[in-house]
Amino acid sequence: MSKPKVGFYWCASCGGCEESVVDLAEDILGVVDAVEFAFFPVAMDFKRADVESLADGELAVTFINGAVRTSEHLEMAELLRRKSQLLIAYGSCAHLGGIPGLANFTDGVSVLDRVYREMPTVTNEQGVLPSTESKVPEGTLELPHFWNTVKTLDQVVPVDYYIPGCPPPVKLMKEALGAILENRLPARGSVLAPNVALCMDCPRQKTKPDTLQVKEFKRPHQAPLDPERCFLDQGFLCLGPVTRCGCDSACINGNMPCSGCLGPLDGIRDYGAKALSAFASILDFAEEQDIENALDAIADPGGTFYRYSLPASLMHRRLTRGDGESQ
Repeated sequence: MSKPKVGFYWCASCGGCEESVVDLAEDILGVVDAVEFAFFPVAMDFKRADVESLADGELAVTFINGAVRTSEHLEMAELLRRKSQLLIAYGSCAHLGGIPGLANFTDGVSVLDRVYREMPTVTNEQGVLPSTESKVPEGTLELPHFWNTVKTLDQVVPVDYYIPGCPPPVKLMKEALGAILENRLPARGSVLAPNVALCMDCPRQKTKPDTLQVKEFKRPHQAPLDPERCFLDQGFLCLGPVTRCGCDSACINGNMPCSGCLGPLDGIRDYGAKALSAFASILDFAEEQDIENALDAIADPGGTFYRYSLPASLMHRRLTRGDGESQ
């Protein structure tokens, strides 16, 4: 009996999701035993033509990580969707937009200007920017179109399941593979992680007061972090109350507050708005000015509350000079 064929592909990402596959360690031998890798270009010599030659639906499952930022990302997402029975958004970037999604606070033109013209280490006297087409003696070179907007995977193709995290915890990856191979997946559209807030799974849960009242918000470099006590009770921004568990409290155990990479629980439409609302509710002030002063202490609120989820949010992106573009 032939093994089910599996694909892995990356779009706008850092490579951390690929590392999470390697982090399976010796368990990857069991995966190799159970499935056939039919497309995994970051690890093996596969080409786009290898996917195109497959019959529609021949891949049992494909994991795509990374946000969608270019025309090539869209083409590959559409191709792999057609060739796959199941398509899984793997990691924060594919799930919610991730760190690349913070670029939606600006526009594509500004990004290219900064990288190719304005960086102090760049010499580009002619102000040349990458072009989608370039004539050379041998013919025409083509590059993908760089979109104005970063998108989540499910904003361009239908997605069957989501595995959250930056990168996804090994435990979630193993459980997802087991559920796929044993045909015990939940309803399509599900996030393959517990629908429970991290606070409920936190090793410091017992030190969290029944009623939290915060006078100020601090950043980790501004004061010592007690390794036993609830971060919120110490005045440090910890996104555990609004973030899905499933990471075994990795950051908490490293004595750092949760930054929210596993995303929201089911039913939360806008992660950043939920987080902002939660923190505003625990401020122990009566005067409006005191509340404003406390919130002003939060450096980069957009980057803090929408660090992994801006493209998936209700606002999606900031309106900028590039908004006339099709993407």
